[in-house]
Amino acid sequence: MSWTILGTCLLIILARITDVSLGTLRTVCVVNGHKGRAWVLGFFEVLVWVMVVSKVIANLNNPAYAIAYAIGAASGSWVGIAVEQRLAFGEQVVRIFSRKGREMAAQLREQGWRVTEFDGRGRDGLVELLFIEVPRKHAMRVAQIARALDPQCYFVVDDIRMTSAAMVRYHEPTGWRGVTKKK
Repeated sequence: MSWTILGTCLLIILARITDVSLGTLRTVCVVNGHKGRAWVLGFFEVLVWVMVVSKVIANLNNPAYAIAYAIGAASGSWVGIAVEQRLAFGEQVVRIFSRKGREMAAQLREQGWRVTEFDGRGRDGLVELLFIEVPRKHAMRVAQIARALDPQCYFVVDDIRMTSAAMVRYHEPTGWRGVTKKK
């Protein structure tokens, strides 16, 4: 195999990783209703895809390109999921069921979280239910705080597709998100 073919295979793999990763992010944006982001991601995804497919189809006599295409597609799925988990688009609600709900709610509020409390009855008696709407990337942190305060608590984390009103957050964005946030 020549260096030219090897280099082309590497470019095909990198391009497929790029377009499949963009496709993964685009799908998440579509599901979450982010039309503008989905459009931009879709444009670049298909642009890269067309360039790669044309190179592979023009050289079907070289199976190394097809293999590189498949390696890039499989790797792109993994990379796309990893990137999406890191970006963590969207909002979630953390629902906590605890016998120490009042103390937990006070502690979470001290840390800046907005908490709604309900009284409930579980299998073993009275419990307090806490609902906390959070950016997705902070959901596990809230669950860990709850577990630290009550190791016996039960929690559920759900995605939020839509709410009746915009959430006012106490946690202000930092870094480039803080600079570019809408006012």
